[in-house]
Amino acid sequence: MSKMRGRILIPLPNTGAMGRKRNNFYMRSVFLLALCIFGLLQYHNFNYLDSRDNVLGDAVTNDSDDAILAMVPATLHKYLTPHSRNHTTSGAGVLSAAALLVNTSSTGAATATTISFDVYHPPNITEIKRQIARYNDMQAVLNEDVFGPLQNDSVIIVVQVHTRITYLRHLIVSLAQARDISKVLLVFSHDYYDDDINDLVQQIDFCKVMQIFYPYSIQTHPNEYPGVDPNDCPRNIKKEQALITNCNNAMYPDLYGHYREAKFTQTKHHWIWKANRVFNELEVTRYHTGLVLFLEEDHYVAEDFLYLLAMMQQRTKDLCPQCNVLSLGTYLKTFNYYTYHSKTNKKSYASSLISTNSLLGYNRNNNRNSVQLAVSSSYSSSSSAQSPPSSKVYVGDTADNQRASDSSNKRGNLINTVTATAATSDTNNNEQSSHSSSKNGAQTWNYHVLPSLYSVYQKVEVMPWVSSKHNMGFAFNRTTWSNIRKCARHFCTYDDYNWDWSLQHVSQQCLRRKLHAMIVKGPRVFHIGECGVHHKNKNCESNQVISKVQHVLRIARNSHQLFPRSLTLTVPSLMKKSKLRKGNGGWGDLRDHELCLNMTLPTR
Repeated sequence: MSKMRGRILIPLPNTGAMGRKRNNFYMRSVFLLALCIFGLLQYHNFNYLDSRDNVLGDAVTNDSDDAILAMVPATLHKYLTPHSRNHTTSGAGVLSAAALLVNTSSTGAATATTISFDVYHPPNITEIKRQIARYNDMQAVLNEDVFGPLQNDSVIIVVQVHTRITYLRHLIVSLAQARDISKVLLVFSHDYYDDDINDLVQQIDFCKVMQIFYPYSIQTHPNEYPGVDPNDCPRNIKKEQALITNCNNAMYPDLYGHYREAKFTQTKHHWIWKANRVFNELEVTRYHTGLVLFLEEDHYVAEDFLYLLAMMQQRTKDLCPQCNVLSLGTYLKTFNYYTYHSKTNKKSYASSLISTNSLLGYNRNNNRNSVQLAVSSSYSSSSSAQSPPSSKVYVGDTADNQRASDSSNKRGNLINTVTATAATSDTNNNEQSSHSSSKNGAQTWNYHVLPSLYSVYQKVEVMPWVSSKHNMGFAFNRTTWSNIRKCARHFCTYDDYNWDWSLQHVSQQCLRRKLHAMIVKGPRVFHIGECGVHHKNKNCESNQVISKVQHVLRIARNSHQLFPRSLTLTVPSLMKKSKLRKGNGGWGDLRDHELCLNMTLPTR
C-alpha cells in the first residue's frame, strides 16, 4: 500500500487523437447523410422518368403506318401513298388502267360480267436505255418556271437512288419540310430505271428537281460488263483455276484473292460518275460555286439542315480555315438530350478550348468564369431570347466521342438525359469488314425524356474527314471536287469497292490539302435504312427507325433545339492518328479501273 501511495501519476501529452476521431466521425456522418439525400433525389428522378415514359410510351413505340402518317402534314401524304402500276387495287397500289364492266338484267341479277385489265408491262432493256439517254440529254430542270433559275451560290442536293422507294418517300417528305428548300436544286441520281420511282420524283413541287441516270448499270447490262458477263471469273475461284479456265480478268483478283462482284462495284462507279456529272457535265451547274450536299435514298433530314449548313459555311473562314468538307450526319449509337447548367457548362467549355483560343479568339460572357467560342450567325432564328425551357440536343457519335461524353458527364454537365441507343445497321457505303465477310446489325431503341434549360447555340467540332464517320450528309464545293478529280487514279485503282474508303485514301495519299471536316454534333441527317447491299433483314421496309427519327425531331422541335442562333466550336477528344489502311478488296478488275477513270475525264 505504501508503494502505491508514493507513486506519482504523470499526465500523457495531448496528441489530438480524440479530436481527429471526433472529426472523422462527423465527416462520415455528413458523407452518409449526403449519400442518402443523393439516393433519394435519384430515386425521385427515376420515378419521374418512368412516369414520363409511361405517358410517351405509346407514342414512341407506335410505328404503324397510321402513326407515321399522323406525324406528317396532310399536304405531304401524297408522297407516302403508293400508286403502283405493278399491283391490283386489292394490293398496295392500283393499276394504271383497269375497267370492270358488269351487265345486269331488269331484275337486278347479274347476267354477264366482263373484266378488262390493261396490265402494266415494265419497259424492256432497249426501252430503258433509250429513256435514260433521253433524260440525260434533255437535262430538264422541273419547276424552274416556278422557283426561278439556279443561283450560283445556291445549294445543290444530290441523292443517290437505287430501288428502295419506301425510304425515298420519307426522305422526300423530310426535304419538303425543310426551311429554304425552295432555293435548292434537288438532283436524283439513279442506277435503276423504275417508272414508280420516276413518278414519285416528278411529283415533287416544293423545289427545282432534276433526274440523272447512271448509264452503265447492272440493269442495263445484265449479261455483259459492267454487269455480270457469263465468262466472268466466279468470286471464290482460285487464281490457278481461273487461269486454266481463261475467265475474264483471271490475272487480277483483288488483294484477298477474290474476283469482282458487279452488285458491289456499281456503287463506287455510280458515286464518282454522279459527282463528275454534277460538277463537270450539267449545263445548269456550269457556273455554280456553292455547296453540293450528298445524300442517299435512306436518309432523313431535319427541317433546319439547310439553315445549319449555311451557318457552318458562313463561319468556316473564322472557325476552321482548313475545312473543305461540312458534315451534317454521322453513324450514331447514342442520342443524348441533356440539360446545361449555365455555370458548369461554360466552365467545361473553358477547360476544353486550350490553345484554340489564341487562334480563333474568344468572347467573354457576362456570366463569371465563362469562356465560349460563340459564333453569331446572320441566319438567326426568329424565336425570342426568352424561350421556354427545353432540352439540348447532343450526339455522341463514336467510341472516342462517347468517352469524351462520359468524361463530360463525370464533370457534372449531364443533369437530365434522354437517350436513344441504336446499333447501326450496314449501309451501302459504310461497310467496315473486308470484302470476304460482313456483319449483321440490328437496331434497338430506348428513350428517356426530361425537361431542361434552353440553349441558343449548336456545337460543332473539327477533325480530319473519316470515311466511316462522315460519309453521310456531307458537302463540299467545286474547288474541293477539282482537287479530288486530279487524284482520280488513286480513287479508281485503290483496291476497295467502297467509294468512301477510296475517298479517304485519296485524302491521305494524294491531296495536298487533305479532307478536313466541320461536323455538327447534333445531326441533321439521319440514316433510316435497315437493309442495304450487305444486309437483308426479314422486314426491309420496317417503320421502326422512321418512327423513332420522327419522334427525335419532334422532341427537338418542341424544345426549341432547331435553328440555333450561334455555333460553338468544341475540341474533340484525342483521336488516334489515321493510319494507312488496307483496302476491303473487291476492286482488282482492271476493267473497273478503266471505266472509273474514263468517267472522270473532262467533257467541257
